Amino acid sequence: MTFSLVARSADGRLHGVAVASRFLAAGALVPAAEAEVGAVASQAHANLSYRPNGLALLRAGVPAADVIAQLVAADPGRDDRQLGVVGATGPGATWTGPRCGGWAGGLAGDDWAAQGNILAGPQIVEAVRDGWLAGEALPFPQRLLAALRAGEQAGGDRRGRQSAALLVVQRGGGYAGTGDNLVDLRVDDHPDPVGELHRLLDIHTMLFGKPDPATLLELTGPLADEVAGLLAAAGYPAGGAGLTAAVHPAGAAAPATVAGPALEEALASWAGWENLEERLVPGHIDPIVLAHLRRTVAAVPAPRTGD
Repeated sequence: MTFSLVARSADGRLHGVAVASRFLAAGALVPAAEAEVGAVASQAHANLSYRPNGLALLRAGVPAADVIAQLVAADPGRDDRQLGVVGATGPGATWTGPRCGGWAGGLAGDDWAAQGNILAGPQIVEAVRDGWLAGEALPFPQRLLAALRAGEQAGGDRRGRQSAALLVVQRGGGYAGTGDNLVDLRVDDHPDPVGELHRLLDIHTMLFGKPDPATLLELTGPLADEVAGLLAAAGYPAGGAGLTAAVHPAGAAAPATVAGPALEEALASWAGWENLEERLVPGHIDPIVLAHLRRTVAAVPAPRTGD
């Protein structure tokens, strides 16, 4: 019913699970991960205790293969289970019980393990493996999802598609640094769950991705003028009522230069409304924020005149 990948980043700071299935809300059952500890995927006739117990063993320093050995040895239902594990160091490991349905099996390597059951054939997990290995240049969440997409394109779950999920953990990588879930996205019931997961990850990256210091733009001069005008057009004038000039997509009115606290306060108010507060940097603007601000204002209809 399911194919999945558990993996660790090259620097060991990120762990994650990507999963797709013709099963309702597979993301509620399959993945588990703990920052700088490891990741677990429990599937087929999933034993949900594998997730906390597997992470506990990884936390204690047990290698992935030994985690699997201990979990399945203690489980009388192991022949119907499938399991993938990757730890903080060392190779990943995978288990497929002999009673798992359809084509079922797995592969593992230095920092990953791929597994699936009720699949079109072994080419699915091979494609997941190849997609993972070919994606070194991608950010870690996108790399996991690219591997999942490769498995789907190779045939995926032979019964069809229904759900998909992506879980990535990093110490302090969650919202505002207050948690470890860097990405936690689920598509529970959808005709194209992996495609929808891609769409959600793009939105997540726009909203919560960390600004790249090399691309930040200094919020001064003509750029500050433009941003002030755009914010005014969006209903967030810098300095409140003191700034009335606005830039309309078809118009050209430009306010006098407005910089410093008033402009940053207006930008912060607008960004909070748009859920972009994680991308704010004092004295600068992230190009992704600027592009979204321009799109937002461009989408506002021009005022009607002459009626």
